[in-house]
Amino acid sequence: MEQCKLQIGCFIIIFYIGFSYFRECKKNTGEYKLGIFAWVLLISVMEVILDGVTAYTVNHLDTVNATFNLLAHMCFLLMLDALVFTMFLYMLFITEGFPSEKKKRLLLYSPFILNVLMLIGNIHSLEYRRGFITNYSMGISVYTCYVMVAVYMLFTIFLFLWKWSYIERHKRATILLYLLLTVGVCLYQMLVPEALVTALVPTIFVLGVYMNQENPAIKELKSYHHEVVTGFATLVEKRDDNTGGHIRRTSLYVELLAKELRKRGYYKNVLTKDYIQNLLMAAPMHDIGKIAVPDAILQKPGRLTPEEFAIMKQHSADGGKIIKETFGKLGDEEYRDMAYLVARYHHEKWNGKGYPEGLSGKDIPLCARIMAIADVFDAVSEKRCYRDAMPIDKCFDIIREGSGTDFEPVLVEVFLDIRKKIEAVHDQVSQERMKKAC
Repeated sequence: MEQCKLQIGCFIIIFYIGFSYFRECKKNTGEYKLGIFAWVLLISVMEVILDGVTAYTVNHLDTVNATFNLLAHMCFLLMLDALVFTMFLYMLFITEGFPSEKKKRLLLYSPFILNVLMLIGNIHSLEYRRGFITNYSMGISVYTCYVMVAVYMLFTIFLFLWKWSYIERHKRATILLYLLLTVGVCLYQMLVPEALVTALVPTIFVLGVYMNQENPAIKELKSYHHEVVTGFATLVEKRDDNTGGHIRRTSLYVELLAKELRKRGYYKNVLTKDYIQNLLMAAPMHDIGKIAVPDAILQKPGRLTPEEFAIMKQHSADGGKIIKETFGKLGDEEYRDMAYLVARYHHEKWNGKGYPEGLSGKDIPLCARIMAIADVFDAVSEKRCYRDAMPIDKCFDIIREGSGTDFEPVLVEVFLDIRKKIEAVHDQVSQERMKKAC
């Protein structure tokens, strides 16, 4: 057991993390989710177990059955390949870079599939060597495994650097650290084969991912924060005599538009993952200033007088003020600033004829320009106390006609291109509302 101490320690760490992860998932969602991180955990456990088994068998060649030893090494090498490949897939998922086209996916899987075939086909030539500290295995299968590990580790590092802006700012340094440590362990194992430190690879990766990205308790806390914000905004929405669902619909429209803009390469230096997440958190707060608007104006069934409309317009400036006073000491300055910009400027127009400041063009913050389209589309497509909902074709026509005057032309073009997705969200929320009414 002397040769297995490291593997035993690594197994305990990974098993504890896995137990905590699945327990929290079960408590929070009521089910055991087999997402990509769950597969990383399961494969890591198997890899560490097989690492320990082979560390024992390679040092007891005189007492261990040769066929069993060979099969154990084959399974260990296969599991190591699967681990590194799954780590790469995980990085693809968190950076939203997983390809949808079959040809690209096949190209992505090709090195892994080729290596598995070569590894199994050459496992019979595996040889065992005696080192200064411990015995170790070498041969074509081991070399192909090393190549596979090197290829996908390089892919992972390259992907991380390429998608740098798509990763939350506060997570970048930690991800870079555990990736570099993982690469360092892999290089050391390749240069010093008798070291038998492979078990550190999944341990470092799993520990880093769990603490930085996948801890269910942290995710639950963020979810509570979002629910509190949405609940606060919903209370304000209920003062407005409409059919409901405005916050949910506009937030979904904003999400679709922002992600499509990023997908097409527009504002790629602005639309980072941090930016979009903050925007989605800020979107429900865009009309928070209406809490200061009298009910007689907010729920008036007819056209507002100029004096009443002046009071109504004040809600955007009031909204920015409320957010600064209410969320100023939460510690999340990026979110607070985003919510402020969305609330204050979502009624500004591209031609400078909006309010409260009459900003024009790109002087209007991007988040507010995106919110403006979602807000107007929802306003005309839903029933209000002063009018019925407009036909869906007319709603899209209003957005199209506002290009270059009310809205930024690029945003309008993209919004119209994703019309089917917008309509799907509109119908989905309407059906949900009807079910609740029944």
